[in-house]
Amino acid sequence: MKKLLGLFCVVALLSACSTTSELFGGSECDSREARSFMADAVDVVYFDFDSSALTDNAKEALDTQVKWLKKHNKVNVVVQGHCDDRGTREYNLALGERRANAVKNYLVSQGVAADRIETISYGKERPAVLGNNEAAWAQNRRAVTVVKTAE
Repeated sequence: MKKLLGLFCVVALLSACSTTSELFGGSECDSREARSFMADAVDVVYFDFDSSALTDNAKEALDTQVKWLKKHNKVNVVVQGHCDDRGTREYNLALGERRANAVKNYLVSQGVAADRIETISYGKERPAVLGNNEAAWAQNRRAVTVVKTAE
């Protein structure tokens, strides 16, 4: 019975880690680098409707990532592009890719090596907030930078 209870606790702890990390753009719970990145850098940037152009606020946030990535020059990241739920799946996958690439291109332009940055688009498939209003849509139009864990 104790073994079963212990197994349940471990599963619950691990599932909690992966759930919160996915929601907030973090990486694996046991990654020291991921915790450091989330503590020292802004990991999410937001976009205007139907746009992949970086705003001044987005560039300021990305500058915190540049500083962290230059300090931790052996760490790789994945930039995840996201969209709100308006538009077709195909259109939003393409827009999410443009957003992720806009972030990557900015990081590279500031001196981060391109081979340290992967991109992926989730389109509208992984909303941060559910809702059909501007407040929810604005939070879903984003790019999230996640520390890549060793495989």
